[in-house]
Amino acid sequence: MLNTSSEPKLDSRKFAAEIMLQESEAIRRASKLLDERFDWAVDRMSSCTGNVIVSGVGKSGLIGKKISATLSSTGTPSHFMHPTEAMHGDLGRVGSKDVAFLLSFSGTTEELLSLAAILRQDSIPIISISKSRDSRLARLSDAALCVGDITEACPYNLAPTASTAAMLALGDALALAVSQRRTFSVEDFQKRHPGGMLGKKLMPVSEVLRFEVGKNVALASGGATVAEILADAERIPRRSGAILIVNQQGKLTGIFTDGDLRRLLAAEGAQVMQRTVDRLMTIDPIHLVSTDLVRDAIQLVREHRVDEIPVVDRNGFPVGILDVQDLVSQKLITD
Repeated sequence: MLNTSSEPKLDSRKFAAEIMLQESEAIRRASKLLDERFDWAVDRMSSCTGNVIVSGVGKSGLIGKKISATLSSTGTPSHFMHPTEAMHGDLGRVGSKDVAFLLSFSGTTEELLSLAAILRQDSIPIISISKSRDSRLARLSDAALCVGDITEACPYNLAPTASTAAMLALGDALALAVSQRRTFSVEDFQKRHPGGMLGKKLMPVSEVLRFEVGKNVALASGGATVAEILADAERIPRRSGAILIVNQQGKLTGIFTDGDLRRLLAAEGAQVMQRTVDRLMTIDPIHLVSTDLVRDAIQLVREHRVDEIPVVDRNGFPVGILDVQDLVSQKLITD
């Protein structure tokens, strides 16, 4: 039977908050230990023309797999190699242009030490993470990064928790520092994340436009009356809920929405139909350039609460309208 008492829940939340604070403190302390060895590691990884081979055992191995994935997705080719499998043939996956990145909090994991010794004999640069620069693993490394002697967040100081959090944070920091050094761009990121939510957010807005000029978007001049622009708009099937206003050169100067019309009719009645739209439109509306990304559109919607966003080319000529419902249907934002 479900326990509906609030006191145990409060105790659990307090305990969880303490755990998270302990882990964040471990990360903070580890950040104070960054030195010239970290700089060397960034230099070596960013200049690596092969792969970064990440290895570790147990929880450190799981952290290593995640760091390897981060490296790969941010411009640094990487793969994970289990040290035991390395001793049974996987050493053949290591090339002379590779860099090794070995993780062991204690720095005494025998399988990893055996792997480090072999890699060192083969002149493979070794970067490591352990709790101390005096650990056995550190002594086998070219750049020994450390997170310090951490007390685990586990009440019994047994389950790897704070230590793994610090190792992951340090590994991520190294991966992103290398990515920055390699001048990894948004375009590069998109190439590696063509699918899923990340891929959608990095698409140009021009690729998700449902309402396009010349197809189902109405354009009007500022000197036209509301009645005139509505009559023209009615000829467009399945049009958007807005009309784009352009100057004599055809460049965007304003937007007039169905919502604007409803509010004006409620306030002024039918006489509004004879007023010119340049007196009623939103002048110089917030807009996107066709090369902007979907993530930019999401930011605009969240910051300005707009339902229709004009999209123009680099010269200011309208190419379409991005409707907020297009983002909702893609599950990029919630309505």
